[in-house]
Amino acid sequence: MTNGVRKVAVLGAGMIGEVHRRAAVLAGAEVVGVMASTPERSQEVAAQWGVAKAYGTIDEVVADDLDVVHICTPNASHVPYAVAALEAGKHVVCEKPLGVSLADAQHAAEVAERTGLINTMPFAYRFHPMAREMRARVQDGGFGAPNLIHGSYLQDWLLDPRASSWRVDPQAGGPSRAFGDIGSHWCDLAEWVTAERITEVVADTSIAIKQRPAATAASFSAAPTDAPLADVTTEDSALILFRTDRGTSGSAVISQLAAGRKNRLWLEVDGASHSAVFDQEHAEELWIGGEDQSLLLVRDPNHGASEQRRLSHLPAGHAQGYAQCFENFVADTYAAIDGEAPEGLPTFADGLRAAQICDAMLRSAESRKWETV
Repeated sequence: MTNGVRKVAVLGAGMIGEVHRRAAVLAGAEVVGVMASTPERSQEVAAQWGVAKAYGTIDEVVADDLDVVHICTPNASHVPYAVAALEAGKHVVCEKPLGVSLADAQHAAEVAERTGLINTMPFAYRFHPMAREMRARVQDGGFGAPNLIHGSYLQDWLLDPRASSWRVDPQAGGPSRAFGDIGSHWCDLAEWVTAERITEVVADTSIAIKQRPAATAASFSAAPTDAPLADVTTEDSALILFRTDRGTSGSAVISQLAAGRKNRLWLEVDGASHSAVFDQEHAEELWIGGEDQSLLLVRDPNHGASEQRRLSHLPAGHAQGYAQCFENFVADTYAAIDGEAPEGLPTFADGLRAAQICDAMLRSAESRKWETV
Protein backbone atom coordinates (compact mmCIF):
# COMPACT_ATOMS: atom_id res chain seq x y z
CA MET A 1 0.00 0.00 0.00
CA THR A 2 1.24 3.50 -0.87
CA ASN A 3 0.38 6.28 1.59
CA GLY A 4 -2.15 3.93 3.16
CA VAL A 5 -4.12 3.51 -0.10
CA ARG A 6 -4.62 0.02 -1.49
CA LYS A 7 -3.75 -0.13 -5.21
CA VAL A 8 -5.72 -2.52 -7.38
CA ALA A 9 -6.11 -3.50 -11.02
CA VAL A 10 -9.26 -4.89 -12.61
CA LEU A 11 -8.89 -7.42 -15.41
CA GLY A 12 -12.04 -7.56 -17.53
CA ALA A 13 -14.32 -4.65 -18.37
CA GLY A 14 -17.74 -6.23 -18.77
CA MET A 15 -20.66 -5.99 -16.38
CA ILE A 16 -18.92 -7.83 -13.56
CA GLY A 17 -15.70 -5.85 -14.03
CA GLU A 18 -17.63 -2.67 -13.37
CA VAL A 19 -19.17 -4.26 -10.26
CA HIS A 20 -15.67 -5.08 -8.98
CA ARG A 21 -14.39 -1.58 -9.79
CA ARG A 22 -17.21 0.12 -7.91
CA ALA A 23 -16.89 -2.16 -4.88
CA ALA A 24 -13.11 -1.61 -4.76
CA VAL A 25 -13.51 2.17 -4.82
CA LEU A 26 -16.19 2.11 -2.12
CA ALA A 27 -13.87 -0.03 0.03
CA GLY A 28 -11.26 2.75 -0.16
CA ALA A 29 -8.97 1.32 -2.83
CA GLU A 30 -7.46 3.13 -5.77
CA VAL A 31 -8.13 1.44 -9.09
CA VAL A 32 -4.92 2.27 -10.92
CA GLY A 33 -5.48 0.31 -14.12
CA VAL A 34 -7.65 -1.95 -16.22
CA MET A 35 -6.98 -4.71 -18.75
CA ALA A 36 -9.81 -5.40 -21.19
CA SER A 37 -10.12 -7.75 -24.17
CA THR A 38 -7.68 -5.80 -26.35
CA PRO A 39 -5.15 -2.99 -25.76
CA GLU A 40 -7.49 -0.64 -27.62
CA ARG A 41 -10.42 -1.61 -25.43
CA SER A 42 -8.22 -1.18 -22.36
CA GLN A 43 -7.48 2.40 -23.42
CA GLU A 44 -11.17 3.08 -23.97
CA VAL A 45 -12.23 1.70 -20.57
CA ALA A 46 -9.37 3.41 -18.74
CA ALA A 47 -10.66 6.72 -20.10
CA GLN A 48 -14.23 5.87 -19.10
CA TRP A 49 -13.21 4.87 -15.58
CA GLY A 50 -10.76 7.73 -15.17
CA VAL A 51 -7.87 5.40 -14.28
CA ALA A 52 -4.23 5.95 -15.13
CA LYS A 53 -3.19 2.72 -16.78
CA ALA A 54 -4.48 0.61 -19.67
CA TYR A 55 -2.70 -2.74 -19.53
CA GLY A 56 -2.11 -4.68 -22.71
CA THR A 57 -0.96 -7.98 -21.19
CA ILE A 58 -0.97 -9.90 -17.93
CA ASP A 59 2.81 -9.46 -17.79
CA GLU A 60 2.31 -5.68 -17.57
CA VAL A 61 -0.18 -6.19 -14.76
CA VAL A 62 1.97 -8.43 -12.56
CA ALA A 63 5.03 -6.23 -13.09
CA ASP A 64 3.19 -3.19 -11.72
CA ASP A 65 3.16 -1.96 -8.12
CA LEU A 66 -0.22 -3.40 -7.08
CA ASP A 67 -1.67 -4.81 -3.90
CA VAL A 68 -4.69 -6.66 -5.35
CA VAL A 69 -5.68 -7.99 -8.76
CA HIS A 70 -9.37 -8.49 -9.52
CA ILE A 71 -9.89 -11.08 -12.29
CA CYS A 72 -13.19 -10.70 -14.15
CA THR A 73 -12.21 -12.11 -17.55
CA PRO A 74 -13.62 -15.14 -19.43
CA ASN A 75 -13.27 -18.38 -17.49
CA ALA A 76 -10.39 -19.94 -19.43
CA SER A 77 -8.06 -17.13 -18.35
CA HIS A 78 -8.88 -17.28 -14.64
CA VAL A 79 -6.22 -19.74 -13.57
CA PRO A 80 -3.34 -18.44 -15.74
CA TYR A 81 -3.99 -14.89 -14.56
CA ALA A 82 -4.54 -15.85 -10.91
CA VAL A 83 -1.38 -17.96 -10.77
CA ALA A 84 0.69 -15.23 -12.41
CA ALA A 85 -0.60 -12.63 -9.94
CA LEU A 86 -0.09 -14.84 -6.88
CA GLU A 87 3.43 -15.79 -7.95
CA ALA A 88 4.16 -12.07 -8.31
CA GLY A 89 3.06 -11.45 -4.72
CA LYS A 90 -0.36 -9.92 -5.40
CA HIS A 91 -3.51 -10.76 -3.48
CA VAL A 92 -6.20 -12.03 -5.86
CA VAL A 93 -9.96 -11.73 -6.16
CA CYS A 94 -10.96 -14.12 -8.97
CA GLU A 95 -14.38 -14.62 -10.48
CA LYS A 96 -15.70 -18.14 -10.53
CA PRO A 97 -15.37 -20.74 -11.83
CA LEU A 98 -11.82 -21.43 -10.72
CA GLY A 99 -10.67 -22.65 -14.12
CA VAL A 100 -12.41 -24.71 -16.77
CA SER A 101 -11.39 -28.11 -15.41
CA LEU A 102 -10.93 -29.81 -12.08
CA ALA A 103 -7.16 -29.99 -12.68
CA ASP A 104 -7.08 -26.22 -13.31
CA ALA A 105 -8.91 -25.54 -10.07
CA GLN A 106 -6.64 -27.85 -8.09
CA HIS A 107 -3.56 -26.09 -9.48
CA ALA A 108 -4.83 -22.63 -8.59
CA ALA A 109 -5.85 -23.72 -5.08
CA GLU A 110 -2.42 -25.26 -4.51
CA VAL A 111 -0.61 -22.09 -5.62
CA ALA A 112 -2.87 -19.99 -3.41
CA GLU A 113 -2.12 -22.16 -0.39
CA ARG A 114 1.61 -22.19 -1.08
CA THR A 115 1.95 -18.44 -1.48
CA GLY A 116 -0.13 -17.68 1.60
CA LEU A 117 -1.65 -14.61 -0.04
CA ILE A 118 -5.30 -13.65 0.32
CA ASN A 119 -7.33 -15.33 -2.40
CA THR A 120 -11.10 -14.97 -2.64
CA MET A 121 -13.93 -15.89 -5.00
CA PRO A 122 -17.17 -13.93 -5.25
CA PHE A 123 -19.66 -16.47 -4.00
CA ALA A 124 -21.21 -13.17 -3.11
CA TYR A 125 -24.72 -14.32 -2.21
CA ARG A 126 -23.26 -15.32 1.17
CA PHE A 127 -23.02 -11.57 1.80
CA HIS A 128 -26.73 -10.79 1.63
CA PRO A 129 -27.63 -10.05 5.25
CA MET A 130 -30.66 -12.36 5.13
CA ALA A 131 -28.53 -15.22 3.83
CA ARG A 132 -26.50 -14.75 7.03
CA GLU A 133 -29.74 -14.78 9.01
CA MET A 134 -30.76 -18.02 7.30
CA ARG A 135 -27.44 -19.64 8.13
CA ALA A 136 -27.69 -18.63 11.78
CA ARG A 137 -31.21 -20.01 12.08
CA VAL A 138 -30.60 -23.26 10.19
CA GLN A 139 -27.54 -24.02 12.30
CA ASP A 140 -29.33 -23.16 15.55
CA GLY A 141 -30.36 -26.21 17.57
CA GLY A 142 -34.01 -25.18 17.65
CA PHE A 143 -34.34 -25.38 13.86
CA GLY A 144 -33.91 -29.15 13.79
CA ALA A 145 -31.66 -31.25 11.58
CA PRO A 146 -32.37 -30.77 7.86
CA ASN A 147 -34.67 -33.33 6.28
CA LEU A 148 -34.38 -31.86 2.79
CA ILE A 149 -32.33 -29.23 0.95
CA HIS A 150 -33.73 -28.04 -2.35
CA GLY A 151 -34.23 -25.12 -4.69
CA SER A 152 -33.31 -23.63 -8.02
CA TYR A 153 -31.31 -20.94 -9.76
CA LEU A 154 -33.18 -19.66 -12.80
CA GLN A 155 -32.38 -16.96 -15.36
CA ASP A 156 -33.78 -16.12 -18.81
CA TRP A 157 -31.05 -14.08 -20.47
CA LEU A 158 -30.31 -16.78 -23.08
CA LEU A 159 -33.95 -17.55 -23.89
CA ASP A 160 -33.72 -15.85 -27.32
CA PRO A 161 -32.07 -18.32 -29.76
CA ARG A 162 -30.23 -15.37 -31.32
CA ALA A 163 -28.62 -14.38 -27.99
CA SER A 164 -25.08 -15.56 -27.34
CA SER A 165 -22.01 -14.90 -25.22
CA TRP A 166 -18.48 -16.16 -24.71
CA ARG A 167 -20.01 -18.28 -21.93
CA VAL A 168 -21.62 -20.51 -24.59
CA ASP A 169 -18.21 -21.38 -26.07
CA PRO A 170 -16.58 -24.26 -24.15
CA GLN A 171 -13.12 -23.00 -25.10
CA ALA A 172 -13.74 -19.73 -23.25
CA GLY A 173 -16.35 -20.74 -20.69
CA GLY A 174 -15.58 -24.38 -20.00
CA PRO A 175 -17.52 -27.63 -20.53
CA SER A 176 -20.39 -26.60 -18.23
CA ARG A 177 -22.29 -23.37 -18.74
CA ALA A 178 -25.47 -23.08 -16.66
CA PHE A 179 -24.25 -25.25 -13.80
CA GLY A 180 -20.68 -23.95 -13.85
CA ASP A 181 -21.88 -20.35 -13.90
CA ILE A 182 -24.89 -20.28 -11.56
CA GLY A 183 -25.30 -23.82 -10.23
CA SER A 184 -21.97 -23.28 -8.49
CA HIS A 185 -23.50 -20.35 -6.59
CA TRP A 186 -26.48 -22.46 -5.50
CA CYS A 187 -24.35 -25.35 -4.26
CA ASP A 188 -21.97 -23.03 -2.43
CA LEU A 189 -24.82 -21.28 -0.63
CA ALA A 190 -26.56 -24.57 0.21
CA GLU A 191 -23.41 -26.08 1.71
CA TRP A 192 -22.49 -22.89 3.56
CA VAL A 193 -25.95 -22.34 5.05
CA THR A 194 -26.39 -25.95 6.20
CA ALA A 195 -22.76 -26.89 6.99
CA GLU A 196 -23.44 -30.12 5.07
CA ARG A 197 -21.35 -31.29 2.11
CA ILE A 198 -22.71 -32.77 -1.10
CA THR A 199 -21.09 -36.20 -1.46
CA GLU A 200 -23.01 -37.86 -4.32
CA VAL A 201 -24.96 -36.55 -7.30
CA VAL A 202 -27.05 -37.85 -10.14
CA ALA A 203 -27.61 -35.32 -12.90
CA ASP A 204 -29.36 -34.59 -16.15
CA THR A 205 -28.50 -31.79 -18.55
CA SER A 206 -30.26 -30.47 -21.63
CA ILE A 207 -29.53 -28.22 -24.59
CA ALA A 208 -32.87 -26.86 -25.78
CA ILE A 209 -31.38 -24.40 -28.27
CA LYS A 210 -29.11 -26.49 -30.47
CA GLN A 211 -27.44 -23.64 -32.35
CA ARG A 212 -26.60 -20.04 -31.48
CA PRO A 213 -24.78 -17.23 -33.28
CA ALA A 214 -21.04 -17.75 -33.34
CA ALA A 215 -20.56 -14.04 -32.54
CA THR A 216 -20.54 -12.93 -28.93
CA ALA A 217 -22.33 -10.22 -26.97
CA ALA A 218 -22.04 -8.86 -23.48
CA SER A 219 -23.25 -11.34 -20.88
CA PHE A 220 -26.81 -10.72 -19.66
CA SER A 221 -27.44 -8.25 -22.49
CA ALA A 222 -29.69 -10.71 -24.37
CA ALA A 223 -28.60 -8.78 -27.45
CA PRO A 224 -29.71 -10.71 -30.56
CA THR A 225 -27.35 -11.10 -33.49
CA ASP A 226 -27.74 -12.49 -37.00
CA ALA A 227 -24.19 -13.88 -37.15
CA PRO A 228 -23.69 -17.39 -38.60
CA LEU A 229 -24.87 -20.20 -36.34
CA ALA A 230 -22.68 -22.70 -34.50
CA ASP A 231 -23.59 -25.89 -32.63
CA VAL A 232 -24.10 -25.49 -28.88
CA THR A 233 -22.35 -28.06 -26.66
CA THR A 234 -22.78 -26.47 -23.20
CA GLU A 235 -25.99 -27.05 -21.25
CA ASP A 236 -28.90 -24.63 -21.08
CA SER A 237 -30.27 -26.44 -18.01
CA ALA A 238 -29.04 -28.92 -15.41
CA LEU A 239 -30.88 -30.87 -12.74
CA ILE A 240 -29.25 -32.66 -9.83
CA LEU A 241 -30.34 -34.97 -7.06
CA PHE A 242 -27.81 -35.25 -4.26
CA ARG A 243 -27.00 -36.70 -0.88
CA THR A 244 -24.92 -34.99 1.80
CA ASP A 245 -22.34 -36.23 4.25
CA ARG A 246 -25.07 -36.35 6.90
CA GLY A 247 -27.40 -38.40 4.73
CA THR A 248 -29.71 -35.54 3.79
CA SER A 249 -31.36 -35.69 0.35
CA GLY A 250 -31.59 -32.69 -1.91
CA SER A 251 -32.24 -31.38 -5.39
CA ALA A 252 -31.60 -28.32 -7.53
CA VAL A 253 -32.87 -27.09 -10.91
CA ILE A 254 -30.53 -24.77 -12.81
CA SER A 255 -31.49 -23.01 -16.05
CA GLN A 256 -30.73 -19.96 -18.18
CA LEU A 257 -33.95 -20.40 -20.19
CA ALA A 258 -36.66 -19.75 -17.56
CA ALA A 259 -38.78 -16.94 -19.00
CA GLY A 260 -39.33 -14.13 -16.53
CA ARG A 261 -36.77 -15.39 -14.02
CA LYS A 262 -34.03 -12.78 -14.08
CA ASN A 263 -31.75 -13.98 -11.29
CA ARG A 264 -33.85 -16.19 -9.04
CA LEU A 265 -31.66 -18.14 -6.66
CA TRP A 266 -34.11 -19.97 -4.36
CA LEU A 267 -32.79 -22.06 -1.46
CA GLU A 268 -35.08 -23.97 0.91
CA VAL A 269 -33.98 -26.00 3.91
CA ASP A 270 -36.68 -28.10 5.57
CA GLY A 271 -35.67 -29.05 9.10
CA ALA A 272 -37.17 -31.23 11.83
CA SER A 273 -38.88 -28.25 13.47
CA HIS A 274 -38.75 -25.39 10.96
CA SER A 275 -38.18 -24.56 7.31
CA ALA A 276 -36.36 -21.56 5.85
CA VAL A 277 -36.41 -19.98 2.39
CA PHE A 278 -34.03 -17.41 0.89
CA ASP A 279 -35.00 -15.95 -2.51
CA GLN A 280 -32.26 -13.75 -4.02
CA GLU A 281 -34.80 -11.73 -6.02
CA HIS A 282 -36.40 -10.79 -2.68
CA ALA A 283 -33.22 -10.66 -0.63
CA GLU A 284 -34.61 -8.29 2.02
CA GLU A 285 -36.81 -11.10 3.35
CA LEU A 286 -36.41 -14.54 4.90
CA TRP A 287 -39.35 -16.94 5.24
CA ILE A 288 -39.37 -19.17 8.30
CA GLY A 289 -41.92 -21.98 8.32
CA GLY A 290 -43.33 -23.68 11.39
CA GLU A 291 -46.00 -26.30 11.96
CA ASP A 292 -48.27 -23.85 13.76
CA GLN A 293 -47.22 -20.55 12.19
CA SER A 294 -44.88 -19.08 9.58
CA LEU A 295 -42.91 -15.84 9.76
CA LEU A 296 -41.62 -13.39 7.16
CA LEU A 297 -38.52 -11.70 8.56
CA VAL A 298 -37.15 -8.49 7.07
CA ARG A 299 -33.57 -7.30 7.09
CA ASP A 300 -33.02 -5.05 10.09
CA PRO A 301 -29.71 -3.83 11.54
CA ASN A 302 -31.38 -3.62 14.95
CA HIS A 303 -32.61 -7.23 15.14
CA GLY A 304 -31.54 -10.74 14.27
CA ALA A 305 -28.24 -12.57 13.97
CA SER A 306 -25.03 -10.64 14.57
CA GLU A 307 -23.72 -11.21 11.03
CA GLN A 308 -27.01 -10.06 9.52
CA ARG A 309 -26.77 -6.86 11.54
CA ARG A 310 -23.09 -6.36 10.63
CA LEU A 311 -23.80 -6.50 6.92
CA SER A 312 -26.97 -4.37 7.11
CA HIS A 313 -25.75 -0.89 6.23
CA LEU A 314 -29.13 0.75 5.66
CA PRO A 315 -32.14 1.03 7.97
CA ALA A 316 -34.88 -1.59 7.68
CA GLY A 317 -37.17 -0.88 4.75
CA HIS A 318 -34.41 0.83 2.75
CA ALA A 319 -33.62 -1.97 0.35
CA GLN A 320 -30.11 -3.33 -0.02
CA GLY A 321 -29.49 -5.28 -3.21
CA TYR A 322 -26.89 -7.19 -5.20
CA ALA A 323 -24.47 -4.26 -5.40
CA GLN A 324 -24.33 -3.88 -1.62
CA CYS A 325 -24.00 -7.66 -1.27
CA PHE A 326 -20.94 -7.58 -3.54
CA GLU A 327 -19.54 -4.54 -1.76
CA ASN A 328 -19.74 -6.46 1.52
CA PHE A 329 -17.72 -9.27 -0.09
CA VAL A 330 -14.97 -6.95 -1.35
CA ALA A 331 -14.81 -5.04 1.94
CA ASP A 332 -14.35 -8.32 3.83
CA THR A 333 -11.67 -9.42 1.35
CA TYR A 334 -9.71 -6.23 1.99
CA ALA A 335 -10.21 -6.66 5.74
CA ALA A 336 -8.61 -10.11 5.44
CA ILE A 337 -5.65 -8.54 3.62
CA ASP A 338 -5.32 -6.22 6.62
CA GLY A 339 -5.10 -9.20 8.94
CA GLU A 340 -8.70 -9.59 10.07
CA ALA A 341 -10.64 -12.85 9.82
CA PRO A 342 -14.14 -12.05 8.49
CA GLU A 343 -16.69 -14.83 8.80
CA GLY A 344 -17.75 -16.70 5.67
CA LEU A 345 -15.13 -15.32 3.28
CA PRO A 346 -15.01 -17.66 0.24
CA THR A 347 -11.54 -18.61 -0.98
CA PHE A 348 -9.96 -20.63 -3.78
CA ALA A 349 -10.63 -23.70 -1.63
CA ASP A 350 -14.33 -22.98 -2.13
CA GLY A 351 -13.68 -22.50 -5.84
CA LEU A 352 -12.06 -25.94 -5.91
CA ARG A 353 -15.07 -27.32 -4.07
CA ALA A 354 -17.39 -25.91 -6.74
CA ALA A 355 -15.21 -27.45 -9.46
CA GLN A 356 -15.43 -30.85 -7.75
CA ILE A 357 -19.23 -30.72 -7.65
CA CYS A 358 -19.41 -29.54 -11.27
CA ASP A 359 -17.07 -32.35 -12.34
CA ALA A 360 -19.29 -34.93 -10.61
CA MET A 361 -22.36 -33.40 -12.29
CA LEU A 362 -20.78 -33.69 -15.74
CA ARG A 363 -19.66 -37.26 -15.07
CA SER A 364 -23.15 -38.23 -13.95
CA ALA A 365 -24.82 -36.59 -16.95
CA GLU A 366 -22.53 -38.70 -19.12
CA SER A 367 -22.72 -41.99 -17.21
CA ARG A 368 -26.43 -41.70 -16.26
CA LYS A 369 -25.41 -42.93 -12.78
CA TRP A 370 -24.77 -41.61 -9.29
CA GLU A 371 -21.26 -40.16 -9.06
CA THR A 372 -19.14 -39.33 -6.03
CA VAL A 373 -18.01 -35.76 -5.44
